Amino acid sequence: MSESTASAGPGRLRPGATNSLADIGGIRVGHAQRAGDGWRTGVTVVLAGSDGMTCGADVRGGAPGTRETDLLDPRNLVDRVQAIVFAGGSAYGLAAVDGVVARLADAGVGFAVGTAAGQVVPIVPAAVIFDLGRGGSFRATPGPALGAAAYDAAGGQSLPTEGSVGAGAAALAGGFAGGVGMASAKVSDGIHDGIHENITVAALAVVNASGSPVDHESGELYGARLGLAGEFAWLAVPDRTELAAWQSVHAAERARGRNAMFNTTIGVLATDASLTKAQCARLAGAGHDGIARAIRPAHTMLDGDTVFGLAAGTGLPASLDVIQALLGAGADTFSRAVAHAIVAATGRPGAPSYLEVFPSADRGGAAGG
Repeated sequence: MSESTASAGPGRLRPGATNSLADIGGIRVGHAQRAGDGWRTGVTVVLAGSDGMTCGADVRGGAPGTRETDLLDPRNLVDRVQAIVFAGGSAYGLAAVDGVVARLADAGVGFAVGTAAGQVVPIVPAAVIFDLGRGGSFRATPGPALGAAAYDAAGGQSLPTEGSVGAGAAALAGGFAGGVGMASAKVSDGIHDGIHENITVAALAVVNASGSPVDHESGELYGARLGLAGEFAWLAVPDRTELAAWQSVHAAERARGRNAMFNTTIGVLATDASLTKAQCARLAGAGHDGIARAIRPAHTMLDGDTVFGLAAGTGLPASLDVIQALLGAGADTFSRAVAHAIVAATGRPGAPSYLEVFPSADRGGAAGG
């Protein structure tokens, strides 16, 4: 066992500088959303730089809405992507990708298919959530213009925002407002075989789950239980009176079938290590482990759970022990991102926020959580 792997043991991890996807160099995140006049939906774009990043995918939900995931099969040609798009609007929302592709094509960024300038095809995988009708109009769904707006926002944003933004603008999770959440962890920080290693793994999750991110017996967030030292120290176990009230409402909604609806949790698990396309797919699989730890049940027939694995490294391939550490830490990092999405979400009629239902859970540090 190398020194770097030993440093990544349970309880010894620490978050990156921003505890977000921005801790992976070269990645930029942008959100665009629209609310009002029948609208409540949005788009989130993860830009992978002009040279792109290695990418894999893992689709496990029973009702996925995706684009270009077949291309990410390790047996197929292209192994680098220029962006990943997450959108509301169910299958309609895949149209938002066209706006991102157009922006990249105008910049001459993509897979080269000719020798002349601009002869490129931008590779932009995508996944969508079901949020149809949550603003009032069933067909108020993201299109190319909203995708282009999210792309533009990524260009001018230094630190990505969380909560009910972008693709998570209308998200729901177990009766609570859902949204976008992020987290990161420093996986290794030492020397292995004479090579300095300082590896980070980071997650962005769009949480719109059919299952619940909240333990029905205690009111605690499953994902927060996996927080790093002090990360969720401001969260307390909810008061029993608040818990009983929520349990009663939750039971009534289940009896009326309100929880039986189409949903999805989607996202990306990224690292600055150098991975192959197949290893990126394995990293994406670890993200699904994180979903299952933070949301119960997960991967149902009503979910389209999809995770992309993204690697920014361009040097020597990561050693086996670093990959092992990445997979272990990556799963918990995705779980933590799910928890951050729930506590950062903004409540609205019919979808209260977690802290509106359980105000006693906030010890006074939510703004800095």
